[in-house]
Amino acid sequence: MKLSCERQSLLSELQVIARAAATRGAIPALSGVRHATVDSRVELVATDTEIALRSSLEAEVERPGVVLLPARLLVDILRAFEGDSVSLEQNAETNEVIVSSQRATFSLRTLLADDFPRIPEGIDDGAVELPAKAMSATIERVAKAASRDETRPVLTGILVSVDDQGLRMVATDSYRLSVKETPLDGDSRESFEANVPARALQELSRVAAETGAEAVKIAVRDNQVVFGAERMTLSSRLIDGQFPNYRQLLPDAYEHELRVSREELSSVVRRISILAQRTAPLRLRFEAGQVTLSAQTPDVGEASETIPVNYTGEALEIGFNPQFLQDGLDSVQADELVVKLISPLRPGLLEAAGDEDEGKFLYLIMPVRLNV
Repeated sequence: MKLSCERQSLLSELQVIARAAATRGAIPALSGVRHATVDSRVELVATDTEIALRSSLEAEVERPGVVLLPARLLVDILRAFEGDSVSLEQNAETNEVIVSSQRATFSLRTLLADDFPRIPEGIDDGAVELPAKAMSATIERVAKAASRDETRPVLTGILVSVDDQGLRMVATDSYRLSVKETPLDGDSRESFEANVPARALQELSRVAAETGAEAVKIAVRDNQVVFGAERMTLSSRLIDGQFPNYRQLLPDAYEHELRVSREELSSVVRRISILAQRTAPLRLRFEAGQVTLSAQTPDVGEASETIPVNYTGEALEIGFNPQFLQDGLDSVQADELVVKLISPLRPGLLEAAGDEDEGKFLYLIMPVRLNV
């Protein structure tokens, strides 16, 4: 293989593609980016077997071929070059590729291309197309609630559902639950439901932003999903197993419902949580007309702050994980917040007061048992 192209164009593509390359593991080929010439373009592909990224850019191809080069090392080299163009020339006899720009020349050993897995091809004509802005906004609202515990893989995904009504995403780590429903305009679309790794969707959101994509195409194939955003294609395995029936987790009714300024409550939670260290909970004591937030860490100190709320009835004290509560407050994205409670040992619900312009969102959070 021998080709030349604009250095900045190749660097820009590789900086994105390389995020899919493995940083550790027993298969060296997964740490590389596959370069394959296709007519007057060079196609770039990287994967860690969980997600894969594919793109291409224009190049002057003198000799076609395929090589696998270390992803992050190549990015560092291209970033260090000062020339406008860069050339790659393979020496098949020595298993090396000469990377040069202006007077600088690097010789890189190639990785074993035969060990590189087969990656799904691009998006076909039958794919579902959704607005990129709505897709990214929905991902952002729910992704924090997805589990990072690999021993429960089904919870590390986000349940994505698309039908004629719109887009819905659900995520839970068993301690909190996020549900975002986003209405979509346009003609009827093919329905599907899939449990997609949260990491893949977060990467899709980044790719859509970086490419300036206005639409995202989605194709579900057997145990895989393929996304298209402008020139980029992202593919991911789907997560096996039954995602929890989130509707069964939502209480039928609540004993208390109160409204509060989201910004004010969020500020107090962030402030008082400074002293909720070493897994200490954040306490919320609701009394007539007010709520007092407090935190205490033994041998460190304690903090409290009271704000007015429209609470009535017997006093109620409930504890939450401070970070989980803060995540919920950040995700609601409304000026006024509705807090729904039942008892100190039952989950609480956060949602926007009134209808949101971009669809319905709710955040269910399990309490922490408090020691008196």
